[in-house]
Amino acid sequence: MDQIGIDAAAHDQALQGLRRINALSGAVGSLFTEIKALAAEQAHSRPLRILDVACGGGDNSIALAERCRNHGLAVQVDGCDLSQQAVTIASRTAAGKHLKATFFQADALRDPLPLDYDVVVCSLFLHHLDETAAVELLRRMGQCCRQLVLVNDLIRSPLGYGLAWVGCRLLSRSPIVHFDGPVSVQGAFRMDEALDLTIQAGLGGARVRRSWPERFLLSWRRPALVLQAP
Repeated sequence: MDQIGIDAAAHDQALQGLRRINALSGAVGSLFTEIKALAAEQAHSRPLRILDVACGGGDNSIALAERCRNHGLAVQVDGCDLSQQAVTIASRTAAGKHLKATFFQADALRDPLPLDYDVVVCSLFLHHLDETAAVELLRRMGQCCRQLVLVNDLIRSPLGYGLAWVGCRLLSRSPIVHFDGPVSVQGAFRMDEALDLTIQAGLGGARVRRSWPERFLLSWRRPALVLQAP
């Protein structure tokens, strides 16, 4: 999935398989819980702006936007990805669901990220990165978000490997997904390692908790400014 120049038909088949896997993973539920809590604290007249970096075909971005809409939360969920094909698919899917979401091409590790988003999320991308790149991604997410960083990703463990091997074969016919799923778990971080990444990235006070199925949710709130008395 990370290879540049991958065959378009094979890429689309892989994205369809990932769509089914994402739908059953419950990842959006863990993201929504944090966003709902943040929205309840706001007194904004404007929607809460959310950016999904490395969004792929937009499955989680779109599902999150739909979940928020169904619960009456005023949000604007956008996404960016390195792949123009993925951006095109995400834009088409969002339009078909009558969602006002904007998807654009960007390299989350190199291109400037917009600074006007309250929440920056990332799902199932961190495990593709080595430690140095993962720290850089978290650092950039922390710098560009106004309030909250959320990262949902795989946990490296024997159970996670077994679930990926079986699940990818049950839910997708794509050879790319069959290969990528187990390999992704092998390249993933443990929860303690993920927490260490946040320290290296300067995201002090970040929290990491386990979520189903054998994933973690990393969350970091930007500290509120404390005004000193003269």
